[in-house]
Amino acid sequence: MKEFPIKIFSGTSHPELAKEIAKELGLPLSEMLISRFACKEIYAKPTETVRGTDVFVVQTGSENVNEDLMELFIMLDSLKRSFAGRIHVVMPHYGYARQDRVATPREPISAKLIADLISTAGADHLITMKLHSDQEQGFFNFPVDNVNTERLFADYFLKKKLKDVVVVSPDAGGAKDAKKFADLIGAELAIIHKTRPAHNKAQVMHVVGDVEGKTCVIYDDLIDTAGSVTAAITALRSMKAGKDIYLAATHAVFSDPATERFKEAGFKEVVVSNSIPITDRKMFKGLKVLSVAPLLAKIIRNVHEARSVTTALIN
Repeated sequence: MKEFPIKIFSGTSHPELAKEIAKELGLPLSEMLISRFACKEIYAKPTETVRGTDVFVVQTGSENVNEDLMELFIMLDSLKRSFAGRIHVVMPHYGYARQDRVATPREPISAKLIADLISTAGADHLITMKLHSDQEQGFFNFPVDNVNTERLFADYFLKKKLKDVVVVSPDAGGAKDAKKFADLIGAELAIIHKTRPAHNKAQVMHVVGDVEGKTCVIYDDLIDTAGSVTAAITALRSMKAGKDIYLAATHAVFSDPATERFKEAGFKEVVVSNSIPITDRKMFKGLKVLSVAPLLAKIIRNVHEARSVTTALIN
């Protein structure tokens, strides 16, 4: 059997993405035996030697995030005990990322807990995309590549040659990233001020910026129940925004009732990445999914060859 310097393994959270990445690298997808015992305990082990090999494990946080994480921990432990050279976790959507601080008394910082568990399980490096906050990289005691996706979306929207475009951040916290995206496509910036009276509930207060008659692109890192972005499109229409309003976001969590809200909202397009698998029940008219596989493949190659990850993002 031919030996390869890199081995790509996949959990069950997003095997299609893992196959795409392996194809981009011109490598076969290595086999990881994953099964469930009758009592629902998870079993995982590589079916080939990994001794001294650069191993990349693709496992994202899907709608079954707790199962995904437990499966990841067991895969990492099996690889560590099989003397893998370096173990890299490729987790495009980092589960629990939004629980990154103590906002009210007695809250956990679950994003830090997950980081500790990944480290304890045996990982040496994490490749992820659009963490909820950049400082979460400090939760890990090993290197983290937090990949920005602005250029992926910028390339898509530049091809559309839209006129009079304004990029809209759905909240003040996302304004910095929205500004980067706006600069890439040569657009102005607007910000929506909102409050959040409870989890998964958003209340728009007002729009800061000129959106009247403009083509708007709401830019966010993650869409969960779509409450914030559908409230945003209502606010933009009240400010006489142009007919075409787009939405772009990296992580399409799409918890209920997101799909129903999108069907009623009337976005021109909802553009997301495939960092999370989108099942048939989450599909709707106007949904466009961009693949992150080519970008992740470049990053994996550069990491393996000890070259700059930044060059993979700009080339």
